[in-house]
Amino acid sequence: MGRLEYSVKADPETSSRAMASELHISFKKTREICHFIQGMRLPQAQAYLNEVVAMKKAIPFKRHTDGAGHQKGEMAAGRYPVNASAEVLKVLRNAESNAEYKGLEPSRMFVKSIRANRGRVIRGFRPRARGRASPKNTTTVNIEIILSEVL
Repeated sequence: MGRLEYSVKADPETSSRAMASELHISFKKTREICHFIQGMRLPQAQAYLNEVVAMKKAIPFKRHTDGAGHQKGEMAAGRYPVNASAEVLKVLRNAESNAEYKGLEPSRMFVKSIRANRGRVIRGFRPRARGRASPKNTTTVNIEIILSEVL
């Protein structure tokens, strides 16, 4: 696999960043999570994702709403993407520890940029009757996060 680059340039003095590649989670759910927490303060985003993992709060779905019912709160369609939220939370914690290492204050950070990109497809097959086979492909997701300090 080639080297992945960040899609947004950030000031290294006031920002930290983290990336995870080829995660075995749903791209559509990850895209909705990223769209929702863009611009949030870091502690607020972490607290919300912890509640999603505990299935107490839902993520509003704007684009991929087929079959998603209305949820409590101020949202129309929403779901509880537990696995994808847990992976995004890991990358957020990684970016937070990178900020601490650089001497920045994590409580003053906000999510400047968060992107979910489709990763490579891991091809596989499922054996079927009479010597045939059906494809069983696994999609992967690349996540990049840039945190910036509030001035």
